[in-house]
Amino acid sequence: MSDEDYMRAAMALAREAGANDEVPVGAVVVLNGEIVGRGFNQPIGRHDPTAHAEIMALRDAGARLGNYRLPGCELYVTLEPCAMCAGAIMHARIARVVYGAGDPKTGVAGSVVDLFAEPRLNHHATIERGLLGEECGRMLSSFFAARRSKTLVA
Repeated sequence: MSDEDYMRAAMALAREAGANDEVPVGAVVVLNGEIVGRGFNQPIGRHDPTAHAEIMALRDAGARLGNYRLPGCELYVTLEPCAMCAGAIMHARIARVVYGAGDPKTGVAGSVVDLFAEPRLNHHATIERGLLGEECGRMLSSFFAARRSKTLVA
């Protein structure tokens, strides 16, 4: 499978989040060409502010692999990680992060700040930005437009 295939798998998970009235963000963790972790945004449904797509995918991968460290793994996520998720990614020792849409409000892989490039931190993942970014961004924009129109109607 290619980077694009993995991002499309993350996008399918993002659509699942959107179908559950969650912000449509999805993520997959890949090790040696195999998806070992899947997650999508669930903070509303789980009543859990930490239930972001990346965290859910890391938890799934950790449980499947039997380790809280995920060296050699790659994370594909439809939206640029926030500070909380970046911290979890670093603690998990993810080798590479590939994200779709940038997040100009809370993104910490280059949009607002770049925590992954902070030399004082002890782990640095390689970052690939913008893979299928327009498609990922449209999914988010459509979700929020639909949410705004529901609010206007109600």
